[in-house]
Amino acid sequence: STIKEIERINLRELELGVKGSWHDEYKDSAYVFIGGLSYEMTEGDVIIVFSQWGEVVDINLPRDKETGKTRGFGFLMYEDQRSTVLAVDNMNGAQILGRTIRVDHCKSYKQ
Repeated sequence: STIKEIERINLRELELGVKGSWHDEYKDSAYVFIGGLSYEMTEGDVIIVFSQWGEVVDINLPRDKETGKTRGFGFLMYEDQRSTVLAVDNMNGAQILGRTIRVDHCKSYKQ
């Protein structure tokens, strides 16, 4: 799975003492992608969970046009790009409302 692969890369970098982390590739984007969210979660819920890693300045949870419910994924922007590294490292693979979420960097997401 993607989650296991990211964990493997992080461990390998620590073992090798790699100076340029894979995170560096995303240094120009303060957005993260969040997938696997419960359809019951609102923008406010996601902000509360992710604000522990920094100030959230934008969120987009696409909604189903018929039901108005969220579609289980979204994009969140931090005020400081360094917060994305914390969010990805600490939240990828976390359990929220019984679901394992995926958190990854976004290279070119635009509002």
